[in-house]
Amino acid sequence: MQPFTRLDAKLAPLPLANIDTDQIIPKQFLKTVEREGLAKGLFYDLRFDADGREKPDFVLNRPEYKGAGVLVAGDNFGCGSSREHAPWALMDFGIRCVISSSFADIFYSNCFQNGLLPVVLKPDQVQQLMAEAKGGNHLVTVDLEAQTIVAPSGETFRFEIDPTRKEKMLQGLDAIGETLQAAGAIDVYEMKQALAQPWLEGA
Repeated sequence: MQPFTRLDAKLAPLPLANIDTDQIIPKQFLKTVEREGLAKGLFYDLRFDADGREKPDFVLNRPEYKGAGVLVAGDNFGCGSSREHAPWALMDFGIRCVISSSFADIFYSNCFQNGLLPVVLKPDQVQQLMAEAKGGNHLVTVDLEAQTIVAPSGETFRFEIDPTRKEKMLQGLDAIGETLQAAGAIDVYEMKQALAQPWLEGA
């Protein structure tokens, strides 16, 4: 998993509440277990019309937001069914951070397992970022170490995050990576078990 330390990127506003995981990545794109290639399905019904053409008024289709790395969205982002493809699709599209006033619990946890940083700010701060993102300057800075968001105007917002999750994000550790840190100790334990109880190894 790619470490997350500091991100300087375009901010795209999505002023919709209760964006669920089926809107983030519709069910027809869930047939793969690969993390790459899911960007095509991100917000598919919002981004494309019935003929598969881009809707020019959708924020991520607009030229000024092309390549956005940060998304600021309405309340209760990532609600609905649990699907790890949702953070995968956002990451594959190039979005490394989502800012909202609240997230669905399972989506929030899935983000940390995949290197996508979910940031919770106060509703008035989210609204301010929405308004600023619609202006001429779309650049924000997300600093995980300092736990701050620097808005396009230069104003700084501080966010809270669980220290353990923060450290794993900074180091780029998912559940597998965390386990591999103890690989040496695991190997020693297995060797001792094999010597003490050889019948467990089978013949």
